[in-house]
Amino acid sequence: MPLAAPRRLIGAALVAASLVASTPAGVAAAPVTNAAATEAVAKLPQATTFTTLAGLPADTDLYGKLSGFVVHPVRTVYVYAQPGGAKPVATLPAKQLGSQTWVPVMESRKGWYRVLLPSKPNHLTGWIKSKGLKTARSSHRAIVTLSTKQLIVMKGKKKIGTWPVAIGGPETPTPTGRTFMLALMSPKKKTYSPLILPLGTHSPTLDTFGGGPGTVAFHGWPDKKVFGKAVTHGCIRVPASALKVLARMPLGTPVLVAP
Repeated sequence: MPLAAPRRLIGAALVAASLVASTPAGVAAAPVTNAAATEAVAKLPQATTFTTLAGLPADTDLYGKLSGFVVHPVRTVYVYAQPGGAKPVATLPAKQLGSQTWVPVMESRKGWYRVLLPSKPNHLTGWIKSKGLKTARSSHRAIVTLSTKQLIVMKGKKKIGTWPVAIGGPETPTPTGRTFMLALMSPKKKTYSPLILPLGTHSPTLDTFGGGPGTVAFHGWPDKKVFGKAVTHGCIRVPASALKVLARMPLGTPVLVAP
């Protein structure tokens, strides 16, 4: 799971980052099966941070531990509401936000994986066929506790570090529950953070921010006085040392935001 920064910034308007959104170039990928399926695929919504999907099951174990087993579709795949479903509900592209799409597996059945998705509403899941996927395991976990405004990064049972962070304010809270590292972005204009690490979740109170979908992210901040405070639009501002550690974690790595 390469973590190299994308060559260009894909407009994504993160919750606490005024990035101007644009049509998500690089999101589209190869057809699911062959040329005959192209038209059918085009009619289905994509499971990306830019979309709102309906008809898919929600994650009912918001604070459960994910195994770290993650998968990457080498080309666009269908997403179903249940394993063996007759009709797909959406498609999951191979890339989004300039990074490969790696999603955590929540449940396995013969020939199928239930995965967390990056679309709205938060905590959305879907079933994809196991064939044609790259698989990997991430031994890392990032845990953000809102009550203490603290970030802990684990590798296996070993604690890598603990840092104070800034979280969403009362009117724009950081959403709780389990999510994952969706992408790694390197803005051309590093006004406040050299890297932005979007998560597979969105602001619960802002439908859009700066023209984009309100994606929550980890990112740095030049003023150290904000750490330990609830002052953001929903993103998690972290110290520079924490940002470096987070950027080295594989995409798809589980992130838990606890109350």
